[in-house]
Order: sequence, then structure tokens, then C-alpha cells
Amino acid sequence: MKLVNLLPTYKEQETANFGYTFTVFTPVYNRADTLERVFKSLNEQTFKDFELVLINDGSKDNSHEVALELIKTATFPVNYINNKTNKHKMACFMQVIQVAKGRFILPFDSDDECTADALQVFKQEYDSIPLEKQKTISGVTCLCNDQFGNLVGEPFKSSPLYSNTFQQQMEHPKSLEKWGFVKTEILKNIQLNNAIFSRGYIPEGIIWEFIAKQGFKTKYINQKLRTYYLDTKNAISIQNHEKDAFGMAIYSLSVLNWFYQDYLLKNPKLFIKRVYTLSRASRYLEFNLKDYQKAIKSKTLSICFTIAWPLKKLL
Repeated sequence: MKLVNLLPTYKEQETANFGYTFTVFTPVYNRADTLERVFKSLNEQTFKDFELVLINDGSKDNSHEVALELIKTATFPVNYINNKTNKHKMACFMQVIQVAKGRFILPFDSDDECTADALQVFKQEYDSIPLEKQKTISGVTCLCNDQFGNLVGEPFKSSPLYSNTFQQQMEHPKSLEKWGFVKTEILKNIQLNNAIFSRGYIPEGIIWEFIAKQGFKTKYINQKLRTYYLDTKNAISIQNHEKDAFGMAIYSLSVLNWFYQDYLLKNPKLFIKRVYTLSRASRYLEFNLKDYQKAIKSKTLSICFTIAWPLKKLL
């Protein structure tokens, strides 16, 4: 299969009817010891118009049993899906998009906490967007604290700030972990090739960058609504280059192809970094040099990748 055919495509679907404001999405993989945080945070929410879609993604511990007990304590609707085999977070995300009954989807990891007013603030911030601008806004994103109360990364340069994921990583590469929701109708329009789901971890950034490519912006706010636990066991932020090679290759190729025309001359360093990560990932994949050369749309970046190819084992 051609590499370029593994990138997302966008096709508008029929408008769906939603039963809730938010669908909170929590994937679980061996999180029996932390999942209670999610239920505690959601039970305490001041805004009640939401559902939780909880997916146990083939856990090998007792996460399934813990989930069943916690669901009994929930003061909100829960759609529980128990995957028998591990599909990884991106595949679970696509599952949620298909079944979500909320107007907005809010990913909420199984080791996270949030403030009691988090959903209320998100709703108020979206409602305050001028009506003529709402059609071009994909969602709202806020700041995170770590478990010690320290801000993760840097605040946004203004609040509110209307921008997108790619512009943020280009202008503020140290912004680090943030948290926010996305319109379900936009996510339903994103089509992913099922062939990518059997190849390990796929970065969520592919989805956020693709939304930016479609011309949507995000409203960024300098409010800290989520507690993000650093260095947690099984955290996806702990990267294994060989295990994550396929996902990083697809992510890097996406950035190179989607944004080079508008931004290569403005920020060549960012694109060289993506050539580097693509080269490093290629060390562990079965594709040959011609596969990558055909997949990279920019001749300049294709030449850079070709130069790096003999050095990939050193990266």
C-alpha cells in the first residue's frame, strides 16, 4: 500500500442529532489503579449534560472489573465498551466518534483529574464565541497543571486566542500538554484508513493537525482545568522509537505534506525536524526509499529525506 494512502481524508457526512452537550471519552489500558479519578471528577461536575464513553482497550489487569464497579457509582450516563484485544487509543477514538451522542467530544485520559467546573467553563467559553465565528471554530482548549500543581508547558500568549494546532506548535513549541474538546460533526467527517490501526500507537496530533488543515481554528484559554499526571506508568508520552515508529512516520509525513506550501519558508527548522523523525522511524519500517520519495510532496523535503536515508541507523 502507498504511504500517502494511509493519511486521513475529509468527507462531509449528514448532520447528526445529539442527545448531550458533551461526550467525554476515556480509553483504559491497565488503569485499574487510577480510573477512580475519572469517575470522581465527573461525578463532581457542576454541568451535568454529558455522557461518558468508556472503552477498556484489552487491559491485562483488572481494569474491566474496576470499571464495572465504578459505573455503579456514576451519576451520569455511561456507555461502556469492552474491547477484547488492544487496539490502541486512535482506534478507540474512532470507535467513540461513531457512537458519541454529544455535540462535543472531550478526551479524558484514565489517569486524569479535572476541576468541578471544567465542563461548565468549556460550555460558557464556546457560547461566548460570536455566532458568525462559531462555524469556523472546532472547539476550546485550556491549560493543564501537573499533579504537583505546576503549570505544564507555557500559557497562551493571549486569552482568548484563536489559532490552530499547527500554528501553536510552530510559534510555541514548548506549549506542551493542553486539554480541550472538538465538535463531533467535524470528527465524523474525518476518514482514516483501517490499515493504520494494527501498527501500534498513532499520535492524536494527526487528527488535530488535520482539523487545522481543513481551515478550522480553536479557541485557546488560559484557564487550568485539568490535572495531567507526569511520568505515569504506561503513559503514551513515554516514547519507544521502535514501537512507535509507524505512528511517528504517518504523523511526520502528514505535517510535511499538509503544511509545506504555506510554512516551509517561514519555519524550515520545524520541517527539518519532521524529516529527522521520519528518517528515524523509517529505520524500523518495511518501506523502501522510493516509497518515501513518492509520498513526500515537496521536492525540497524529499531531497532532504534522501540525504538522510543512509544515516538513518545513526539517528
